[in-house]
Amino acid sequence: MDYYFLDLVSWQHSQALYHAAAYLGREALFILRPNSPYICIGFHQDAEQEIDLAFASANKIPVFRREVGGGAVYLDGEQLFYQLVIRSGHPAMPSEKGKFYRQFLQPVVDVYRAFGVDAAYKPVNDIIANGRKVSGNGAAEIEDMTILVGNFIMDFNYEMMSKCLRVPDEKFRDKVFKTLSENLSTIQRETGSIPATTDLATALAEAYQPLLGKLVPKELDAELLAKADELFAEMFTDEWLFANDRRRPDIKQVKIREGVYVLQKVVKLPGGLVRASAVVEDGVLHEVHLSGDFFFYPSSALQELEQALEGTSADPADLTRFIENFYEQSALVTPGIVPQQLADVFVS
Repeated sequence: MDYYFLDLVSWQHSQALYHAAAYLGREALFILRPNSPYICIGFHQDAEQEIDLAFASANKIPVFRREVGGGAVYLDGEQLFYQLVIRSGHPAMPSEKGKFYRQFLQPVVDVYRAFGVDAAYKPVNDIIANGRKVSGNGAAEIEDMTILVGNFIMDFNYEMMSKCLRVPDEKFRDKVFKTLSENLSTIQRETGSIPATTDLATALAEAYQPLLGKLVPKELDAELLAKADELFAEMFTDEWLFANDRRRPDIKQVKIREGVYVLQKVVKLPGGLVRASAVVEDGVLHEVHLSGDFFFYPSSALQELEQALEGTSADPADLTRFIENFYEQSALVTPGIVPQQLADVFVS
């Protein structure tokens, strides 16, 4: 497998390269970090609901929507990213998606431990130390390639992260800052020092070789760079960034008339936060929109589910059966979320 230890790259290439490798069907492990800060939101998130876009714009912090699920994050050079692009039929790939994170995050856990961090895997996709998250991870499928992205959090700007998120008021922002500080940790915080990025990268490459086979160091080539630039030009646009926002119904009030009301809920499930909105008319769902920091495999199934729910009975039992059937027919996998839980989101 190709191995690219790039260390500092442009923030654009810190996202575009692994997307490019996936679309080119090229297996690779990238280890890199951005040379300037940016905000990255999950594929299924709603940019306007998650991010303080005015603050980001005023501070010249780009906002990018990746083709991987999960939550919004503030990223900078104090985080070293690992980005694995692997063919879905690779011998190391487990037959069950539920085992993927555990298997492919174990090398990361081992490296954390080797550098003095008492790390452990926590389902669905976190690595924790002393009860605090020390690495955020996500996965996606692009064509027949599976992507795993995550980070070694060497240090972290808690204040900037809290300022980038959209919150109702400053008191709430203070709470976000406090919660982040209490629940997210770093190598610096856990050990009192930060290892060289070269050492972290070398250790991870070695830890992955029993799973992936020999990793062959490579330099970026013209094909990969051209594809990365092409994809970035398509993805760093308002049309791409706000794609999920535009699927959200423009709802101004809750009750429209007798028998017609608007459902808007935010529910935290084991697999992530789910935001749901819909118009319920005489017990039937319309204009359904789902967003959040969850993971859908395949990712296209989210919009297909929204469309399928149009005109569906909002009765809890009927809705549960419908969503269960959708999961089965679509081979849908949502780690940490079962059909019953998703149906319950629509129960007022």
